[in-house]
Amino acid sequence: MGHPAILTVDDDPAVSRAIARDLRRRYGDSYRIVRASSAAEALEALRELKLRGGRVAVILADYRMPQVNGIEFLEQAMDLFPNARRALLTAYADTDAAIQAINVVDVDHYLLKPWDPPEEKLYPVLDALIDAWQATGDRETEDIRVVGHRWSEPSYEIRDFLARNLVPYKWLGADEPEGRRLLEAASVGPESIPLVVTADGRAMAQPTTTEVAEAVGLSTAPGRDFYDLIIVGGGPAGLGAAVYGASEGLKTLLVERRAVGGQAGQSSRIENYLGFPDGISGAQLTDRARRQAGKFSAEVLTTRDVTGLRPDGSARTLTFADGGEISAHSIVLATGVSYRPLIADGVAELTGSGVYYGSASTEGPSCAGTDVYIVGGANSAGQAALFFSRYAKTVTLLVRGDSLESSMSYYLIQQLNKIDNIRVRTRCEVLSAQGNGHLEAITICDSKEGVSTTVECGYLFVFIGAEPRTDWLGQAVARDEKGFVYTGPDLLSNGTRPKGWNRERDPFYLECSVPGIFAAGDVRANSVKRVASAVGEGAMAVTLVHRYLEAQ
Repeated sequence: MGHPAILTVDDDPAVSRAIARDLRRRYGDSYRIVRASSAAEALEALRELKLRGGRVAVILADYRMPQVNGIEFLEQAMDLFPNARRALLTAYADTDAAIQAINVVDVDHYLLKPWDPPEEKLYPVLDALIDAWQATGDRETEDIRVVGHRWSEPSYEIRDFLARNLVPYKWLGADEPEGRRLLEAASVGPESIPLVVTADGRAMAQPTTTEVAEAVGLSTAPGRDFYDLIIVGGGPAGLGAAVYGASEGLKTLLVERRAVGGQAGQSSRIENYLGFPDGISGAQLTDRARRQAGKFSAEVLTTRDVTGLRPDGSARTLTFADGGEISAHSIVLATGVSYRPLIADGVAELTGSGVYYGSASTEGPSCAGTDVYIVGGANSAGQAALFFSRYAKTVTLLVRGDSLESSMSYYLIQQLNKIDNIRVRTRCEVLSAQGNGHLEAITICDSKEGVSTTVECGYLFVFIGAEPRTDWLGQAVARDEKGFVYTGPDLLSNGTRPKGWNRERDPFYLECSVPGIFAAGDVRANSVKRVASAVGEGAMAVTLVHRYLEAQ
């Protein structure tokens, strides 16, 4: 087939000709421009491309088309070319409707008609979409196959790890014919799940996430012994610091225990982040930030668990769980927060088998036709409710407080109120979870009514509390009673600098109780728990790192 395709579909002939002309002018040498005048014609073209082994980089669809609108078309197109980047063409009058509809399909962008001049309003968007497609390629999900059981916690851990690291894979049940065939070919039985089969045919039974990371090409070992800057944690604050640090010439390493993106990376839709009026999924934002950091040569390590931090003269040294060490001139702590465990009978035993922490988007399709319960009343819980409402029969938010207003953004509350299969129950707590091998029911205490009831429940997603999980720091830096890291002005007591401080200056705003160690984002005491503020603090930390290094 030669060049990959850019497909555009619009039922207005004049618009269709215009966008095809502009696309050929810019991309005609490297891409085949395919033009369709209806969704049916476009789907037929995509099917033909699929049959002939073609590749599709970008799909542009008009929002308002007869019979099948742009959103409905893109839903069907995703089945044929799931890795193609998707954009919606819309008139200004349809912008609000398009933004609402985008929640149904993970659209990468929308373009307003007309897009004149294309050099400003069309090409930059297409360039970014093509860059993103080229970065992920058009690998089929069959490249990596995971064989497991739906209710197996280790199977879920591997699927979740791959999904959060944006690694395409195909899931096969151990009781399905192809799953059984792969188990037999690997000479293992169902007791050896999960089985991961790589693109080159290598089979790994019950692998660790580190083994899987190495097999799929994720970096797990640093490229040098010493850096200017090491960032611990790959959420928005860590990624922000990595982008700014590397772009400003610092030899930068980001170390992440599980997957870049943090809690924000698990969000199905972030709608209040500046510059994305149609919203952006956490996975998309993470993907863009990771590629941006890589563009500036920042190194990113995954599956490396940091267990200690100590000053070594002018250096700052991190120790890993495997006994390894790495040093740098400066450190940024950006480990974020984790969801607090739900303390209720049966919950721990069923975690990974119907009980999940965070949105666990891999479970979305499996929720079809079931009753889903979500514990929590903050934005992350609201975003999860919107996501799972696409699949589940009902979604119920269980909130301890009297209302959502004190903990959730207004725009999210408004969206929840408009969806028929979402309901909110206030002043409710989960007392227990029951099930034989997987979650089947939960018992809920309703303090408003003064009663406890047991309800059928196939999936329970937990979004409660915010624990920094900084015990590994020990006495290395000052923390509050909850474990959040003190920085800057919070370290001063009546103008007195922290114990052991050895500089003739006060700590910089994001600097910890040890010079050269900084904290950014949710892990920092008294920080604003928002994606935008975390990214901003990550960038600010790099500015302060420069000031620290200049004074050395």
